[in-house]
Amino acid sequence: MFNRDYDKDPFIVIWELTRACQLKCLHCRAEAQYKRDPRELSFEEGKNLIDQIYEMDNPMLVFTGGDPLMREDVYDIADYAIKKGVRVSMTPSATPNVTKEAIEKAKEVGLARWAFSIDGPTAEIHDHFRGVSGSFDLTMKAIKYLHELEIPIQINTVISRYNIDVLDDMAKLVEDLDCVLWSVFFLVPTGRGQESDMISPVQHEQVFTWLYNLSKRVKFDIKTTAAQHYRRVVIQNKMREHVANHEDINYEDALMKGATGTIDGLGRAPKGVNDGNGFVFISHVGDVYPSGLLPVKAGNVRETPLAEIYRESPIFKSLRNPDLYKGKCGVCEFRFVCGGSRSRAYAMTGDYLESEPFCVYIPKALRNKEGKESLSK
Repeated sequence: MFNRDYDKDPFIVIWELTRACQLKCLHCRAEAQYKRDPRELSFEEGKNLIDQIYEMDNPMLVFTGGDPLMREDVYDIADYAIKKGVRVSMTPSATPNVTKEAIEKAKEVGLARWAFSIDGPTAEIHDHFRGVSGSFDLTMKAIKYLHELEIPIQINTVISRYNIDVLDDMAKLVEDLDCVLWSVFFLVPTGRGQESDMISPVQHEQVFTWLYNLSKRVKFDIKTTAAQHYRRVVIQNKMREHVANHEDINYEDALMKGATGTIDGLGRAPKGVNDGNGFVFISHVGDVYPSGLLPVKAGNVRETPLAEIYRESPIFKSLRNPDLYKGKCGVCEFRFVCGGSRSRAYAMTGDYLESEPFCVYIPKALRNKEGKESLSK
């Protein structure tokens, strides 16, 4: 799993089963609708897609939406994948669809983990963000059901200006809810997400440092999305700690190879998963994208096999080549493990190879250049 070649096979596949959803989230990537789209991939097409995914060295598969529970055949699809040996998790919306019976059915099928979104430690903050009153209380009820059925819980949180000041309370809530993973998303202005909802570049850096310190004292894992530069912050902190402990590690070599699994503390993926690089997104109608946050279509599974799109598309191939990155990302010593959010670069500049616009770090190459220039003056 950890030694896979991202040029050939993804680490994780996200399949948007439907865009139908009863919520109206402020940041919704999918701009979800209340009704299902008649053009959605059918059950038979879904089975064919799962077969293709399995053949790509069996990556992790996540059902997302919209709300996956808006599809009546969601459990049939999950059952097919799980019986084939695919590890499946699901990110349903906290709506009245999430009944104890629905969760019991999921457990019977064998869904490995459920993920729910909580975007604030109080109903007031969360419900504002989700656009529906009562969403927070429904989420808490669903988590109670999951605990009763002993299903591991993942909490997803989008960091924005609405909750930046209550992150300590948010972390305490995740801890109190006894979750196995806190998946922290950093807003990308796509879909309904607005640039005005984002936190600043400096705040990104501050939250990264806070997350790293938090990771050392909580029992749940922490994972970030659209925050590739968090890896840099983790590695920098690890480097300082190793220096303080007089431990000898060749970080330069590790960074160039992108093989940071033993030193960065991120655990799951030993090299930097990024949009199109170990990551692929399939829309409800079969369109293939580097990620759900990078809306540049590379093909459609109804016309071209997924493996061919992932391996051969010029879009995917360019995203997997950090030497093509522009600006400071292109010369950064962390580019093989970080690479910046290609989604955010695209959203802010229109070019997915541009430099990550919300990173404050100045690469060594640029610092050395500035130093030499100042000496020559």
